[in-house]
Amino acid sequence: MKREKLKLAILDMNNDEPNQGLRCIKEIADFFSSEVDITVFNVRAKQEIPDISFDIYISSGGPGSPLEEENWRKPYLYLMQQLWDHNIKSLGSKKHVFFICYSFQVMCNYFGLGEIKLRKSTSFGALPIHKTKKGLKDPILDGLNDPFYAVDSRDWQLIQPNLKVFKERGASILSLEKIRTHIKLERAIMAVRFSDEFIGTQFHPEADPISMKVYFSLEETKQKIIKNFGETKYNQLMDTIDDPDKIIMTYNTVLPKFITTAIRNIKQPIHS
Repeated sequence: MKREKLKLAILDMNNDEPNQGLRCIKEIADFFSSEVDITVFNVRAKQEIPDISFDIYISSGGPGSPLEEENWRKPYLYLMQQLWDHNIKSLGSKKHVFFICYSFQVMCNYFGLGEIKLRKSTSFGALPIHKTKKGLKDPILDGLNDPFYAVDSRDWQLIQPNLKVFKERGASILSLEKIRTHIKLERAIMAVRFSDEFIGTQFHPEADPISMKVYFSLEETKQKIIKNFGETKYNQLMDTIDDPDKIIMTYNTVLPKFITTAIRNIKQPIHS
């Protein structure tokens, strides 16, 4: 008998603003289309919230303040609490959730893991990210260099971790932003494992270097980046995109590994 596909929900947190991230998430998910049915929910702009019948959830990045009280917030967080509670109570398959950038900030604030603060300036580029001791052993980052490179685009950040809450929840910090010896500012937390099934990154693991290069080569995009960040930053970004040991490794590793692991762990109870 043919087994039904698992269900994967993509939670679009972009508030209808133009972006490349959602397309990239869809493309990665499509690699698994033989095993999962994919549905996209426009959470912020249309307040579309899935129920708990999905097996895998990927919540995207997005613009604006992660602390702003918008109409979607309560039902979104209620869903996440339901999924969390299900995983605690269930003796069978669990619900697997991945949070990216904006969604990561929202959830870290909800769980009380630290301070969500506005940065002094926007972090933008393909930047080095350093693994922690926990991150060196975590399977989601296995296969990546230390430091590894990922696209970073944010005005907000998670800092000043509440280690007591981390311990109580069983959460762990997996990576930190680049080391800046010339700046006396706390390094932002770039990835957190909330539990075996919940994980999130401040960076964008879905960034596809091929389409990124096409997009950033557009004259309008190029001039906007140079105006905001300078020509040196633009050239560094383009060089990093071309490097086979940097963005492409992250793209091929983090989200694909999350989905692969989720599918295997969900199906495992059937075979046991």
